[in-house]
Amino acid sequence: MYEDFVANDRWTGEAQHCVWKGTVVAIATRHADATDIRFAVNGRALWIAMPNTAWVEQKKRNGKVITDYLAAQIAGRYLKQSIESGYDNGREMYTMTVAEVLDHAAAVVKEAGRTDNLPSLPVINEDAHPAELDFKLPGEPHTVASEI
Repeated sequence: MYEDFVANDRWTGEAQHCVWKGTVVAIATRHADATDIRFAVNGRALWIAMPNTAWVEQKKRNGKVITDYLAAQIAGRYLKQSIESGYDNGREMYTMTVAEVLDHAAAVVKEAGRTDNLPSLPVINEDAHPAELDFKLPGEPHTVASEI
């Protein structure tokens, strides 16, 4: 859905390839009451900041929670809409309002049918085997990576 997509810039018509890269609770990183969703847009880092109060409001309104998977989809949908409507493409961070988060959450769930139909993250090559993703950190016991 919105973890890896292409949107065309409204003004230039240029294709913008957007790929979800990570989710960070911004309380620790920038002392903000937000969750930051990172995308690479044509290889350039771009962040969507979502206020943490949206999680509380979502639970209050309908008893449902915003999962990590749903948060990434919400931010991706917002980013796609922003690009297609002529966003200021020089910025590195965009901040959503609580209302925008909830509106995009409802739209994403409606598109998916239900939350368990959302793609899992991280996006990993479907042909990769778990052993190929193995790596070794200093002090860890034997792993496949030590044989490479």
